[in-house]
Amino acid sequence: MSLMEEIGERAHRLAVPFSAQLDLTYRCNEDCVHCYLDHQDHGEMTTAEIKQLLKEMADAGVFFLTLSGGEIFLRKDFFEILECARALTFCIKLKTNAVLIREAQAARLRDLGVESIQISIYSHRPEVHDAITKISGSLQRSIKAIRFLRSQGLKVIMANVLMTENMHDYRDTHRLAEELGAEYTLDPTVTPMMNGDRGVLNLNVGETDLHRVFRDESLVGDAAEFCAPPRPLGEDNMDSTPCSAGHTACYISPYGEFYPCVQFPLSCGNVRQQSFIDIWRNSEQLNEVRSIRLRDLSSCSQCAHGGSCTRCPGLAFLEGNMRGPSTADCERSFARTGIPSANLLSQKEKTSSARLVQIQLVPAITGNRLSEVGNAASAVAS
Repeated sequence: MSLMEEIGERAHRLAVPFSAQLDLTYRCNEDCVHCYLDHQDHGEMTTAEIKQLLKEMADAGVFFLTLSGGEIFLRKDFFEILECARALTFCIKLKTNAVLIREAQAARLRDLGVESIQISIYSHRPEVHDAITKISGSLQRSIKAIRFLRSQGLKVIMANVLMTENMHDYRDTHRLAEELGAEYTLDPTVTPMMNGDRGVLNLNVGETDLHRVFRDESLVGDAAEFCAPPRPLGEDNMDSTPCSAGHTACYISPYGEFYPCVQFPLSCGNVRQQSFIDIWRNSEQLNEVRSIRLRDLSSCSQCAHGGSCTRCPGLAFLEGNMRGPSTADCERSFARTGIPSANLLSQKEKTSSARLVQIQLVPAITGNRLSEVGNAASAVAS
């Protein structure tokens, strides 16, 4: 076990919120086709509220802090917030499209010592990337920012969400990251809207393409991060915690809503009404999330993938049951291993049964219809 894994395991055992994501705004200067956010401003936290929250998070034990959005540079107080966070000795990770980063901003990011900057690049081709962001010239501006950030010695991570629009571009996008000196991550997960709208899931790549991606040797070492905490030595798989959400990690929206994770929109309180630590320790919703073990997951506990699946309880929650399976993760497990999960087998059985019923009904329906036609013809003849 590495030092970081050991620290993470200890944080999990002591229920310390080791990492947190704070979205400063949902406003954005891009309008990505797959984005799960409402980009209207419904009353963001003020600078003072965010500074107070940062102090509470530091006191609670948060070490890794991700500042994200929306587009973080649309907050005019962004650097004031960042300076406050660094003074509290957080290890800072940023998520941005980098369109607004110029030389002055890059220099300040370097001087403030941010750990990494994640920038979403969807394709090496402007016509594809810009169609996804709906902003002409956005790829060119983001690449220019990446080059400059790298020239300043900053760590850049190019994040590529895989979807139908850019499915055939990921290899060249990977090569672009290498040329720019950036790390590369590929995520085949399109997340439902936070309001529960699942229409955006039509952008997910199909089963055949997903199989091809998971067998692409050029992606070795670029697997998506697995959110589950390290399991203590000797712990039974059935007693393991499925995810870090609510155990060592959490997410705060621009409006102060406290969630287990950015992909787990179960409201556990609001930091405008309660202190961060009060919600962390006493929220009924968080305690319910923490109570879940693999053995409690109805179909997952019986599944061959149980001990290795990257099941996301947030995606399962958006499907209607945080203790149920996440179909998206079942599909990824199948793509990795070629072995269908218990959930996928169950779905196929239901589909097969439904088709069998349809096949059985067709002759009866056809016969009834012919009888109706015959009766009508007889009536006309008479």
